[in-house]
Amino acid sequence: MNIHELARTTPASRALIAARRAAGIGEAVVAQQLSIDRKTVRKWTHRQHAEGPGGLQDRSSRPLRSPTALDAAWRDAVLALRRLKFTQAQIAQVLRLSKSRTQRAVAAVGLGKLRALEPPVADNRYQRARPGELVHVDTKKLGRFYQPWHRVTGDRRDTRLRGVKGWEFLHVAIDDRTRLAYAELLLDEKGATCAGFLQRAAAFFARHGIRPIERVMSDNGAGYISADFRMAVAALAARHLRTRPYTPRTNGKAERFIQTMLRLWAYVRPYHSSDERAAALAPWLVWYNRQRPHAHFTNAAPSKRSWLYDGTTLWEITRTISTNGVPSASRVTMPTALRPTRNRTSAASEAA
Repeated sequence: MNIHELARTTPASRALIAARRAAGIGEAVVAQQLSIDRKTVRKWTHRQHAEGPGGLQDRSSRPLRSPTALDAAWRDAVLALRRLKFTQAQIAQVLRLSKSRTQRAVAAVGLGKLRALEPPVADNRYQRARPGELVHVDTKKLGRFYQPWHRVTGDRRDTRLRGVKGWEFLHVAIDDRTRLAYAELLLDEKGATCAGFLQRAAAFFARHGIRPIERVMSDNGAGYISADFRMAVAALAARHLRTRPYTPRTNGKAERFIQTMLRLWAYVRPYHSSDERAAALAPWLVWYNRQRPHAHFTNAAPSKRSWLYDGTTLWEITRTISTNGVPSASRVTMPTALRPTRNRTSAASEAA
């Protein structure tokens, strides 16, 4: 039961009122002790006598009669049309009812939102059996900036950065089995750019023992359906898989990796410029692939798992950073800040 925060009485205090009156304490005295009106004391005393302890509970405020409420037949007609995905306005027009009455009938059974009319979507979880069997690719558009804006300063009145400052595009590739990831910041997401990124990603995976790439999964973006990208996939002797339109969950590992990057790299701290953010990408990728624990892999990093057929780990193949076998992102040399006019592939190449 929800008790109003300013309520003078609760079921416990009402029982106390009835008990004190039963003990012979005067009505006015009880009202003064509890800072309530004498009528309130009289009401709860009478309810206790008439109904017992159950009479001290709150009653529904709904009226006994609602002359304007829809009867069952009209309500069923409204809900039948709603389940056919009619809008409330369309239902009101067809049945010649007011929109408000239609809305109340629909909302009462939880069908006010269209998502309530859709069947529940089953989990789309899967994992390929071997490395390289499937590589997910995707892009994310990020805005360029050359000094902190209101997200850092907290001052939306600062108009120095108003206007378009340009975009940069985060391209990602992640292996379905191992979760080993590769990313670059590029100037666009055109077909030739996506094709070049795929070639460099394939070379990265090959250096880490993942070869060949059998399938590449992407969405239906213009860059991924271009002839350049098709030729790049064909050069790998791979098969190109595209997600169903408006179903990003099919490419969920790439989508999840992008969200992880936004949370732990792009927006993890205030950057003074997008160049500084780009320079932080290479050491972040090293940390992600070699140090960050992955819950699915019993808190092991992707490169620490034994993925290859002879039991060799990816880390043993590519151990080039630390001489004692313990990688540390702090020992990775951060690349020179990249200027907005140059292609930012060197930031990702540092992570290879």
